[in-house]
Amino acid sequence: MRAEAVQILPEGVKARRVYLSLRDQITGGVLRDGETLPGEQKLAETFGVSRVTVRRALDALAQGGLIERRAGSGTKVRARPANGQAAAMDFTTLMPQLVEMGQKTTARLLSFSYGRAPDFVASAMRLGGESKVQIATRVRLTGDVPFSHLTTYVPAQIAQNYSENDLATTPLFKLLERSGVQIEEAHQSVSATLAGPDVAEALEVDVGSALLSLRRVVRDIEGNGVEYLSGLYRPDMFRLEMPLTRVGQGAARHWEPAIGQSEGEG
Repeated sequence: MRAEAVQILPEGVKARRVYLSLRDQITGGVLRDGETLPGEQKLAETFGVSRVTVRRALDALAQGGLIERRAGSGTKVRARPANGQAAAMDFTTLMPQLVEMGQKTTARLLSFSYGRAPDFVASAMRLGGESKVQIATRVRLTGDVPFSHLTTYVPAQIAQNYSENDLATTPLFKLLERSGVQIEEAHQSVSATLAGPDVAEALEVDVGSALLSLRRVVRDIEGNGVEYLSGLYRPDMFRLEMPLTRVGQGAARHWEPAIGQSEGEG
């Protein structure tokens, strides 16, 4: 389980809207590490708010380590927290039961495109800096109720084997295997985040609602990254289960994660 940048909401509904919008653009790779943000006046015009409101939002982003503000050089994006390496607790799980999840739920495709992999995706998947990926965003529903907002990144040479319509009707796990991918392993981290405006609307929750954030990198038998999943889940409709086993002797006896399963979908 990996801790992301500290979440500090600014005061005021408008400031929170600006904060969440900019935060989502930074964490989603739209605003890249090192990129300079527009000035306060430009941001105020873009969001239709006052400069004071923009300043509150930027202050919160700076406190969370997502931007760096320097007099005379503008405000720059920091894709990673500024307060050192995030604390992490690794645990081992089996690949989630993706096929079963796909059979029990339905998906609505929100967007579909090809483009350069965001820096954090390229790094996690070990792709070249100019690598092209297919980027798809879906909402998965149980019945008529949305419970997850999923954005997936797949190398273009793999994704060209299936269509936009395929992705709207078939779980990605099946499409990867149908494309000849031999999946070997996955690494997954879970943290918490807040719902920005677009995600809140898609999941039918209030802006600023708490969500579970799941990041997963899937690799093939040669160690190549074949999928990066960024998933946001309503905590009232999703859980992650992890069995524990008691191991060791005497004073060194402790709990360790056993092979388990997590509920999710790619």
